[in-house]
Amino acid sequence: MSPTLQLWLAIVGIGLTGVVTRCSFLVLGERLRLPPAAERALKHAPAAALAAILAPALALPGGHLDLGPGNHRLLAAVVAGIVMWRSRSILWCMAAGLAAFTLLRLYA
Repeated sequence: MSPTLQLWLAIVGIGLTGVVTRCSFLVLGERLRLPPAAERALKHAPAAALAAILAPALALPGGHLDLGPGNHRLLAAVVAGIVMWRSRSILWCMAAGLAAFTLLRLYA
């Protein structure tokens, strides 16, 4: 099999996989019910995706692991997390995180 044909088969296969998985919920609708354990697990998917995006940006700022006090991003995220936990307000969380990051960058 030629490399060009392999490439096209891979492109078509990945495209079909994406279309089939996304359209299956539209086509099957209410006829397809996930098991309760799967539904409970999927409720945590957005938080897991956010953590997967944020963790490397916070813990690996220069491409290496930095969990020390010099990591301003991580410290600002901790401040933002505490404010979110206490206030339950995304606006205050963002304001506190940005303020903490700015103050740490300017004065620490």
